[in-house]
Amino acid sequence: MKTYTVAVLGASGAVGKAMIQALEERNFPLKRLVLLASERSVGKRILFKGKEVFIQKTDEHSFDDCDIVLGAVGNDLSKKYAPFIKKAHALFIDNSSAFRLEDDVPLVVPEINGTDILHHQGIIANPNCSTIIGCIAIYALHQLSSIQSMIVSTYQAVSGAGIKGMYEYEKQLEDLTQNKEINTDVFPYQIVSNVIPQIGEFNENGYTGEEMKMQNEGRKILHAPQLKVNCTCVRVPVLRSHSLSMTLYFEKEITVGEVREALRSAQGCRLIDEPFYPMPLDCSNQDLIYVGRIRRDLTSSKGITLWCCGDQIRKGAAVNAIQICEKYIELEV
Repeated sequence: MKTYTVAVLGASGAVGKAMIQALEERNFPLKRLVLLASERSVGKRILFKGKEVFIQKTDEHSFDDCDIVLGAVGNDLSKKYAPFIKKAHALFIDNSSAFRLEDDVPLVVPEINGTDILHHQGIIANPNCSTIIGCIAIYALHQLSSIQSMIVSTYQAVSGAGIKGMYEYEKQLEDLTQNKEINTDVFPYQIVSNVIPQIGEFNENGYTGEEMKMQNEGRKILHAPQLKVNCTCVRVPVLRSHSLSMTLYFEKEITVGEVREALRSAQGCRLIDEPFYPMPLDCSNQDLIYVGRIRRDLTSSKGITLWCCGDQIRKGAAVNAIQICEKYIELEV
C-alpha cells in the first residue's frame, strides 16, 4: 500500500489536534507525520500511535517532501503558505474560508460531491462547519426533490471559536458561580447565560459572513446554483457541537414519511425522531449528523422542517478533511 507524508498546519489548535486524532483513529496510510505551528508552540509534543511527535516552526520550506498538507489555520496564514505548498507539489486541504468560493478549488463533503476532487489544482477546500452539518442532513432529501430555498437558524457552540472560545466560556462560567466580574475577549459579549445573534462581521445586506456561507457554500457543494438561503447564526453557551433548525422548500411536495425513509439510509446521518430528538451532548465526539424533529411546514405544502446536530470540530472540520484525503487516495490516478 502506498503511504503518504502528511503535514498538519496549525497542529496545536483544536481542529489541528482533532485532525491528528482522526489520522490515528482511521489508520490513515502514513509514511511520516509533520506537525507545524507558530514559534510559540515549537517543541511541544503530541502523542501519535504511542510515540511523541514534536511540533516544528512553520516556514516556507516546511512542506518540502510532503504529499498532503492539512490546513487548520486562519485565512491569512492559508494564503501565506499556499504558494509554498504548491511549490512543494503537495496537495493542500484547507479548513479556512480563504479559497472556498474560487472556481478552480473544489469545496468538498465526500458523502455529497466527492468526485469534485478530480478537478483540483493543488487545493481542496474544507467547507464551513455549519454548512457541512446542514448539507449532510439535507442531501438525501435534495435527491427526492430539488430544494429551492431554505430558512436556517444555527445554534453554534463556543468551540466554533477554537480553544480560546472554549477557555473563555469555561472561565466566564467559573466567574459567574463565584460572583466575580465577567470579562470578554473572544466573544463580543458575555456568552455564559446568554446567546449572541452574531457570528462574523456584518455585510451591507445586514447578514454576517458566517450566515452567507450557508447559501454560497451550499450552492457549490450541492451543485444547486439557484439555491436561496435565509440564515441566522447564533452563538450559544454550549461547549461543543452545533445545532441547526432548517425549513426546506422543495420543487415538489414530499411527505414526512418519505423524508424519514430517505434519512434512515442517508450516508453520514443518523435518524433520531419520534419521540426523541438529537441534542449537542448526544452527538459530540463522533462523526455522524443526527437528524430529528421532522415535520411539515405549516406555511407551505412543499415545506419540511427538521432539526440536526453535529460535532463541528470532528465532522464539521477535522474528520471531513481526513475523509477528503481518503477520497483523494481512492480517486488518485
